[in-house]
Amino acid sequence: MSSDEKKGGLTTAENQNAEAKKRLARLHELYGATWDRPDDPNDPYNWPEWRKVTIGIIFSVGQLAMLMSASILAAALGNISRDLGIGASTAQITLSIYFLGLGVGPFFMAALAEMNGRKHMWIASNAWYILWNSLCPVGESLPLMIVGRFLAATGAGIILTGPVMADMYHAKDRGKSLAIASFLPYLGPALGPIVGGIVVQLLYWPWLFWIVSIFDAAITVLGAIAIEESYTPVLLRRKAAATSGFIAPALSPRQWAFWRDFLSRLLTYFKRPLELLIRRPVVQVISLVLAWNFGAIIMDAIYGRLRDRPKNKGEGRPEFRAPYMVPGVLFIPIGLFWYGWAAEYHITWVMVDIGAIIFTCGSSILSQALLAYTLDIFGDLGASANAATRLLSNVLGFAFPIFAPRLYDRLGYGWGNSLLATDEIDLYNSNMMHFAARPRNVMDRGL
Repeated sequence: MSSDEKKGGLTTAENQNAEAKKRLARLHELYGATWDRPDDPNDPYNWPEWRKVTIGIIFSVGQLAMLMSASILAAALGNISRDLGIGASTAQITLSIYFLGLGVGPFFMAALAEMNGRKHMWIASNAWYILWNSLCPVGESLPLMIVGRFLAATGAGIILTGPVMADMYHAKDRGKSLAIASFLPYLGPALGPIVGGIVVQLLYWPWLFWIVSIFDAAITVLGAIAIEESYTPVLLRRKAAATSGFIAPALSPRQWAFWRDFLSRLLTYFKRPLELLIRRPVVQVISLVLAWNFGAIIMDAIYGRLRDRPKNKGEGRPEFRAPYMVPGVLFIPIGLFWYGWAAEYHITWVMVDIGAIIFTCGSSILSQALLAYTLDIFGDLGASANAATRLLSNVLGFAFPIFAPRLYDRLGYGWGNSLLATDEIDLYNSNMMHFAARPRNVMDRGL
């Protein structure tokens, strides 16, 4: 190694050490306490890898169960229509109303998670989901089915997975963390109809709800034992309270002051994702992109290569995620065109599946890159930002199953998919890269 390379390596190490110290000072300023040193084992960034992976897998499996619920009814819609005495379009609403709940619920979930921490809210959200999902088929009542599906989805804590991984992994390892967290959930929408079809053949359709509830209850019990609180602001506020020997009323639910100001604090945190959605154009663009995609180690490599360039001085920036988006941007419309026209002309199923695989790969790549970008730019507000970016995605997830059958009846598979692919291309031609090229840390702006 040359002297210049050694000097460059030393400079990079010094910059990283300076950044670590600067982070500790900033944490103390924000929360009244900080970690004892950059390698403090209590800092979630420094937890053992096995603990991080275990927590990530538990969150991932929990998210898998809740996403399976979104599509598991598809195989039983005929039976539900018959037993509830409803038409096909009304039965479709019992399926799609779940996505509307997924769009609304994260606003409350993000607010409560940033107030009180990830673990307790994840357990509470799972308990809420299990309750309402189990009640859905009781009495074979259409109103209860619709209300139960909506409320079960509002408790689905799927938005916490990404922020929890961001709590434990530095930005340079974000691709690896999201690979751990997102592998199983991506199987949810595909496994739902398969599992649903098997259950409907063997059991009465209400067991679709109860089997998923039992599975999620087991994951919740495991999580209550194995998961540790990872949200740094909550951990440091607790440390500050323990150091001072005084338990602030706002931190103790045993005191009346906690409940007296709970609604005002909840309102403050609840407004945050709405403000991010309205005031930050980049969130609007990401939300629109995710609306068309229910969708990493390479991302880390690209991020690290760009960060380590001499001109960047070892400092990472959110826009370094942009190159990883390019394959996803290309694969999604290609996949839509491919499998749409293959299905239109009744080409062998292999060609249709290849198109679907291309589309799914593009959706996965783009979704991971956008989530990593969101977590990079919004930091500790990741849960709120994640809630904001998913709003339109889930609203359209509610609407698509209602009008999609008529769309494909009128246009066919080829032109129907071509319409979606063209809209996707038009969306990418918007100013997303313009926003990505001008990152700002929202924590510095007090949002």
